[in-house]
Amino acid sequence: MKNIIRLLALAIFVGCTSAETNKKSATTKLKEVPFFWEAANVYFLLTDRFYNGDTTNDINFDRTKETGKLRGFEGGDLKGITQKIKEGYFTDLGINAIWMTPIVEQIHGGTDEGTGITYGFHGYWTKDWTAIDPNFGTKEDLKELVETAHSKGIRVLLDAVINHTGPVTQKDPVWPSEWVRTSPQCEYTNYENTITCTLVKNLPDIKTESNEEVSLPPQLVEKWKAEGRYEQEVAELDDFFKRTGHPRAPRFYIMKWLTDYIIEFGIDGYRVDTVKHTEEFVWQEFRKECDAAFNIWKKNHPDKVLDDNSFYLVGEVYGYGISSGKAYDFSDKKVNYFDESFNSLINFEIKWNAQQMPLNEIFEKYSTALQTNLKGYSVLNYLSSHDDGQPFDPKREQSYETANILLLTPGASQVYYGDESARSLVVEGTVGDATLRSNMNWEALSSDTSKQKVLKHWQILGNFRKNHPAIGAGEHKKISDKPLVFSRSFSKNTFNDAVVVGLDVPAGSKTIDVSTVFENGTELNDAYTNQKVTVTNGTVTINTPETIILLEKL
Repeated sequence: MKNIIRLLALAIFVGCTSAETNKKSATTKLKEVPFFWEAANVYFLLTDRFYNGDTTNDINFDRTKETGKLRGFEGGDLKGITQKIKEGYFTDLGINAIWMTPIVEQIHGGTDEGTGITYGFHGYWTKDWTAIDPNFGTKEDLKELVETAHSKGIRVLLDAVINHTGPVTQKDPVWPSEWVRTSPQCEYTNYENTITCTLVKNLPDIKTESNEEVSLPPQLVEKWKAEGRYEQEVAELDDFFKRTGHPRAPRFYIMKWLTDYIIEFGIDGYRVDTVKHTEEFVWQEFRKECDAAFNIWKKNHPDKVLDDNSFYLVGEVYGYGISSGKAYDFSDKKVNYFDESFNSLINFEIKWNAQQMPLNEIFEKYSTALQTNLKGYSVLNYLSSHDDGQPFDPKREQSYETANILLLTPGASQVYYGDESARSLVVEGTVGDATLRSNMNWEALSSDTSKQKVLKHWQILGNFRKNHPAIGAGEHKKISDKPLVFSRSFSKNTFNDAVVVGLDVPAGSKTIDVSTVFENGTELNDAYTNQKVTVTNGTVTINTPETIILLEKL
């Protein structure tokens, strides 16, 4: 992608129109921008790899064997995330939602499938859905994290796994056969052999299709009794099944355990793992239970409710792209995962678009899709992630370009930890996805001025996106080609927002046509350099040493 590393962005914020609001400062206006999930700026992190806030919980369950490189627990935890929230790291970055990998208790043993011993540091190898893994912290830590995030206007997403348990090890016996299948292994060529199978060898598949009533796995019964909470857990299960009328089938146990985190902690949403490997009706059922749990939490905590947004579900349908619309194609069956299920799906396509299409074509493509057949829903765009071995810029040679593409494309944005700090995704000596999952590069960020400049660029663009929902949720219209200048406009309920963005405008004096957005005489402030300008003859002229400006209405 050429000619887009440097950015000119002109933004108009058109918010509430009451006389009282208009008297307030521009800063106050920006703080009052309502939150819309379809325009969210989401920060995705591996809980174990972000920041170690409590070194006393680094080793548990005798997980002390030597592992393959970056395949063991490294110390990151909930307290570390909370510390960075308090320090303002996410606020400075313009983040308004945090998604962390699963925090439930992981298998105690390790596996070795040719990559060296691996422990469940990533969170996707569940042993007990009802407990937080002590390597990540405690329920008190989670409570503090959510409350701290909410105090900053940041939503919290946990990660839900219903498809499978953790692998079988000497310390972690297989769940009963009425709960899981251990074969066949998925072939991924049609609907059935993508769902009724195990994702990989030694990853027992929950029988989510079954409505047969099952008893609790004996290993959970033994564990809960040893921990002194068996009676409480059983009583809560009895209440859940009585309230919902669901059969005591495997998937409903797990739904109960996952929705408990909503009722107890007030989390705002779930990113849902391995969606296409589980029957679609499961997610319709999960949606209903999440909504019910969120309503219970709101009723119990009316003073803590942030807004009128419903509970958020974003699904990982591996391989889904925005070009697919609402339907994912299994080759022999197409499935709609949006209606009655997900607000959004992760978009696996944009990294290819970024390599193959001019930027305005991407913008137009995404705007058209989101304003037509995906109207009312969204996609979550990413350019790097924890399990995508072909990220857009693995060596972090195009960090400015990555920010421009990700943060200006219609849809919600997923900032993967280290995108903003040029954390390399190429780590010598690693095998497979371990190279994507190194520790956050805090030390380099504190000492490397080039990385600090990258971070500053991400911070400015991130806050621009957060303060202007039109960027993620608005309608895109091109104004000119060279430089590329376009507008975005967004209206929902009583809120209106409009922006103008221009790309590849040279440093020094520049004049941009903004006549379709604001009237003559309108005063604007460049948020990048804090210079003020006035619209004259439908244009703004500003002289700055930067090739990026962010203009906001005063």
